[in-house]
Amino acid sequence: MELQTVRDEDIEILLIDLHRAHGYDFSDYSRASMKRRLIRLITIDKFPSFAEMHYRLIHDSFYLRRFIEEITVNVTEMFRDPEFFKYLRQHIIPTLGTYPFIRIWVAGCASGEEAYSIAILLKEANLLHKSLIYATDLNPRVLEKAKSGIFSLKSIKQYSENYLASGGYEDFSSYYSAKYDVVIFNEALRKKVVFSTHNLVSDSSFNSFQLVLCRNVLIYFNTHLQSHVLDLIDKSLDNLGYLAMGTKETLRFSGISPKYKQVDTKEKIWRKHDS
Repeated sequence: MELQTVRDEDIEILLIDLHRAHGYDFSDYSRASMKRRLIRLITIDKFPSFAEMHYRLIHDSFYLRRFIEEITVNVTEMFRDPEFFKYLRQHIIPTLGTYPFIRIWVAGCASGEEAYSIAILLKEANLLHKSLIYATDLNPRVLEKAKSGIFSLKSIKQYSENYLASGGYEDFSSYYSAKYDVVIFNEALRKKVVFSTHNLVSDSSFNSFQLVLCRNVLIYFNTHLQSHVLDLIDKSLDNLGYLAMGTKETLRFSGISPKYKQVDTKEKIWRKHDS
């Protein structure tokens, strides 16, 4: 199916119907991203028309789940952008260590690689015992995978290379057990990560954090929804807490920008100063 055969007005009607029928509000998602993913679904699931996919989404709860998984999927890996994690290791994690208890929120955690990466940083700083990582996503199936701590053995070589490039100094294999073609990360890491569903569009703040990671999530939202999510994060972040974003994301021009200062000219990390 060609891009131009999915009309913008058809997408708008679909989003309205999804909200009315199921309560999912995708109205502020980037239209370009939404259109690409809808076309991909139509193609791989072999719908003869957009109208037939529309009907299936409204009347088939099982297919609705597949749709949500496809629309909200984020591709990630452990220690993605190693220089970012090196900066966290050297400059942010030591500061967090001055708190009596550390609460970190990984928003839009997908299948959990970033959350486990943070857990490893905390362990190597001898801070994991007094930390808790909240990892949330809208997508329930990827959260099930994330909770298991099970990943493909094929991905471990890349994860290990990223880990070493981020300043890791342990044997990366000490953090997991391998069995056949998968690995499972150690219980000591898994028990410090709380995975749960959370909708950045409609749900409220649920705790107070010293570090929030919301990386490569806002790029899928339009300006209005980006503003909404940033306000939610701001309400969830302690004064002097840190906000980390993706390489193509920024706080510049946002409503909360005056309260934040970028801590490094290269890394997309800001510190909150209410005063």
